Amino acid sequence: MKKRKVIQYNSPVILTFSAVSLAALILGIITGGFTNRLLFSVYRSSLLNPLTYIRLFTHVLGHADISHYIGNMMFFLLLGPSIEEKYGSKKTLQLIALTAFTTGIANVILFSDAALLGASGVVFSFIILSSMTGIQEGKIPLTLILVCVLYIGEEIVNALFVNDNISQLTHILGGVCGCVFGFKFGKKR
Repeated sequence: MKKRKVIQYNSPVILTFSAVSLAALILGIITGGFTNRLLFSVYRSSLLNPLTYIRLFTHVLGHADISHYIGNMMFFLLLGPSIEEKYGSKKTLQLIALTAFTTGIANVILFSDAALLGASGVVFSFIILSSMTGIQEGKIPLTLILVCVLYIGEEIVNALFVNDNISQLTHILGGVCGCVFGFKFGKKR
């Protein structure tokens, strides 16, 4: 008897994050951006407002439009499942939260007039972490060095010469979070 193929929810953190981000995008479109400003962007605001602290984590769920969402989710869905498989759901969620908090705090402290939203910091943490596959004690993979040089070099050039409304600092900090996470948890046992 032939086995029937079924769709598997193979990467719960990655798939749930993608679905919640899509819901946030749809809400943002329906409300004319109100929910993005309220919940899915991080910016300097009163420390007495409880949403200030929530937005430090939820800003990675918001996206400006469908192309912003698709651009992030393509990489997120490509890299995320292998990261979740290797490190587990709990650690993957911790990496997402660490990256969200780090990029959110940096934006609040350094940019008084800028709102930040989107998963690009998390995506860049995944890019760096993916290049650390097979890391061993006392060895640094050449792929990691090359990805860092190319990636950080491009972000520095863009920060200096391109006015594109994209936070290169978020990308760099995301990459740093992925690198730190990889060195802490990625050693072969």
